[in-house]
Amino acid sequence: MENDILKKTNLNRIKVVLVEKGLSNNWLAENLGKSKATVSRWCTNDMQPSLETFYKISKILKVDIRDLIVSTKDFID
Repeated sequence: MENDILKKTNLNRIKVVLVEKGLSNNWLAENLGKSKATVSRWCTNDMQPSLETFYKISKILKVDIRDLIVSTKDFID
Protein backbone atom coordinates (compact mmCIF):
# COMPACT_ATOMS: atom_id res chain seq x y z
CA MET A 1 0.00 0.00 0.00
CA GLU A 2 2.81 2.41 0.86
CA ASN A 3 4.35 1.83 -2.59
CA ASP A 4 1.01 2.80 -4.20
CA ILE A 5 1.02 6.08 -2.28
CA LEU A 6 4.59 6.87 -3.33
CA LYS A 7 3.83 6.15 -6.98
CA LYS A 8 1.04 8.75 -6.97
CA THR A 9 2.99 11.43 -5.06
CA ASN A 10 5.15 14.11 -6.64
CA LEU A 11 8.47 13.58 -4.91
CA ASN A 12 10.63 15.87 -6.99
CA ARG A 13 10.36 19.42 -8.33
CA ILE A 14 12.65 19.02 -11.35
CA LYS A 15 10.02 20.17 -13.85
CA VAL A 16 9.05 23.14 -11.66
CA VAL A 17 12.66 24.30 -11.40
CA LEU A 18 13.20 23.86 -15.15
CA VAL A 19 10.13 26.01 -15.87
CA GLU A 20 11.26 28.65 -13.38
CA LYS A 21 14.61 28.82 -15.17
CA GLY A 22 13.09 28.75 -18.67
CA LEU A 23 14.77 25.47 -19.53
CA SER A 24 13.46 22.26 -21.10
CA ASN A 25 13.64 18.55 -20.34
CA ASN A 26 15.66 18.13 -23.52
CA TRP A 27 18.21 20.73 -22.39
CA LEU A 28 18.64 18.90 -19.07
CA ALA A 29 18.94 15.52 -20.80
CA GLU A 30 21.68 16.83 -23.07
CA ASN A 31 23.59 18.45 -20.20
CA LEU A 32 23.32 15.33 -18.03
CA GLY A 33 24.10 12.85 -20.78
CA LYS A 34 20.82 11.04 -20.13
CA SER A 35 18.07 10.08 -22.55
CA LYS A 36 15.17 12.45 -23.12
CA ALA A 37 12.79 9.67 -22.09
CA THR A 38 14.52 9.23 -18.72
CA VAL A 39 14.43 12.94 -17.90
CA SER A 40 10.80 13.09 -19.03
CA ARG A 41 9.91 10.32 -16.57
CA TRP A 42 11.65 12.22 -13.77
CA CYS A 43 9.77 15.40 -14.68
CA THR A 44 6.43 13.60 -14.52
CA ASN A 45 7.46 11.82 -11.30
CA ASP A 46 7.00 8.40 -12.92
CA MET A 47 10.57 7.63 -11.82
CA GLN A 48 13.04 9.27 -9.48
CA PRO A 49 16.72 9.92 -10.13
CA SER A 50 19.37 8.61 -7.76
CA LEU A 51 20.71 10.88 -5.06
CA GLU A 52 23.92 11.23 -7.06
CA THR A 53 21.92 12.34 -10.09
CA PHE A 54 19.94 14.83 -7.99
CA TYR A 55 23.32 16.27 -6.96
CA LYS A 56 24.43 16.55 -10.60
CA ILE A 57 21.12 18.17 -11.57
CA SER A 58 21.46 20.72 -8.76
CA LYS A 59 24.94 21.66 -9.98
CA ILE A 60 23.82 21.97 -13.61
CA LEU A 61 20.78 24.09 -12.65
CA LYS A 62 22.75 26.03 -10.01
CA VAL A 63 20.20 25.40 -7.28
CA ASP A 64 20.32 23.88 -3.82
CA ILE A 65 19.57 20.17 -4.05
CA ARG A 66 16.68 20.72 -1.60
CA ASP A 67 14.96 22.86 -4.23
CA LEU A 68 14.60 19.74 -6.37
CA ILE A 69 12.77 17.69 -3.75
CA VAL A 70 9.23 18.21 -2.43
CA SER A 71 9.34 19.28 1.23
CA THR A 72 7.80 16.99 3.81
CA LYS A 73 7.28 19.80 6.36
CA ASP A 74 3.57 20.02 5.61
CA PHE A 75 3.10 16.29 6.18
CA ILE A 76 4.85 15.95 9.54
CA ASP A 77 2.45 15.70 12.50
